[in-house]
Amino acid sequence: MKSLAAAIIAVAGLTACSTQEKQKPGAIRINKDPFPSTYQPYGGVPTLIRGATILDGEGGRIDNGSILIADGKVQAVGGPEIAAPAGAQVIDAGARYVTPGIIDVHSHLGNYPSPGVQALSDGNEATGPARPEVWAEHSVWPQDPGFSRALANGGVTALQILPGSANLFGGRSVTLKNVPARTVQGMKFPGAPYGLKMACGENPKRVYGSKGQMPQTRMGNIASVRQTWAKAREYDRKWDKYERAGGEIPVRDLGMDTLRGVLDGEIAIHNHCYRADEMAIMIDVAKEFGYKIASFQHGVEAYKIADLMRQNGICGALWADWYGFKMESYDAINENIAYVHNAGACAIVHSDDPNGIQRLNQEAAKAIAAGRRAGIDISEATAWTWLSANPARSLGIFNQTGSLKPGKMADVVLWNGNPFSAYTRPARVWIDGALMYDASNPKLRPVSDFELGQPGEGDVK
Repeated sequence: MKSLAAAIIAVAGLTACSTQEKQKPGAIRINKDPFPSTYQPYGGVPTLIRGATILDGEGGRIDNGSILIADGKVQAVGGPEIAAPAGAQVIDAGARYVTPGIIDVHSHLGNYPSPGVQALSDGNEATGPARPEVWAEHSVWPQDPGFSRALANGGVTALQILPGSANLFGGRSVTLKNVPARTVQGMKFPGAPYGLKMACGENPKRVYGSKGQMPQTRMGNIASVRQTWAKAREYDRKWDKYERAGGEIPVRDLGMDTLRGVLDGEIAIHNHCYRADEMAIMIDVAKEFGYKIASFQHGVEAYKIADLMRQNGICGALWADWYGFKMESYDAINENIAYVHNAGACAIVHSDDPNGIQRLNQEAAKAIAAGRRAGIDISEATAWTWLSANPARSLGIFNQTGSLKPGKMADVVLWNGNPFSAYTRPARVWIDGALMYDASNPKLRPVSDFELGQPGEGDVK
């Protein structure tokens, strides 16, 4: 009887095993967009701007030009022949300039908001040199007054919020539309790819070397980066195998999810780097592990390797003349942007500063002047590519914005003068065809709840 019972139990066990199927290929999938954009354009009216000097963002210029925006899109761009549809608002520009909205690819608004106090300092997760699991959007405070200042003073209609540069892997970036919203998801640029902030050079080795940790040297920086990518390749291989053949589900790792997204071409690398030799090394590391660098941020020595940047399709997000504040930023020249552009590489003017973001047009003007002094003839129309089209390309949103072409988002600025003048400011700013700022109407400037202040003792409760 005992042997019969044992046989029955054994058969039952086999039957149970046969009903436990292995996980099918792709049965478990990681949600790649757990915090989706909820952005909805503000309402606008059909608007024709005529008699304008139009810089289209792609290097084109139209004098006495017209632009029609409606339904959130650019409908037509051309000369005086463009007619206003019935009921459209018509604005006579009087030869004033019209451009695409400025896109800043390097901002920390919301992560390091105003007022700049420790309680609001949320840009660097400086608890380890590799922190790819953190996402900048989870620190963005939508009430930062810097957003409306960038809009009204600088004509900035979109911007990338990056983590800081304390870490070799600082975390994911997020691209935002510069509009008021209760949540960061209400600002998220629809369809914009995520980015990953990386950093090389002095910052990581200073932050962790001071703690007695690795990296303490530049060779430690590169060793740590390569080791992290080696782990990411193995993680990617395991998930690829599971999604192809099924079987045991790999253990989930949020940081490795981000790095896997980079290896799969879904997330763009934006690499904080100053020195030419280090940028060249990072290009080689990218080739070793099979990913692409979208941009070098700051890159004060980009002029030394502009040919390598062109060959590898890497943009340089650069300052006009901000350098010399630490050793790795010492060997810079005012002609940096012009030389990178002249070499055929992708040049971008960026801010990395809550004040600088309000005058990126002026920073571009300084770069034009430096280039011309060096014998490089750069037109105003060409220089505007540094502020709109090239930033949009580096962020993967050029199919939606960055130039004034029919079908693109109506992110438009009407300036009160030549935008390359220090005396010029936006007169009106549209985002997706909605008038978000009008210098002649104080009510049409977004004011955050924080700026409204707190009720006083005499206020009605």
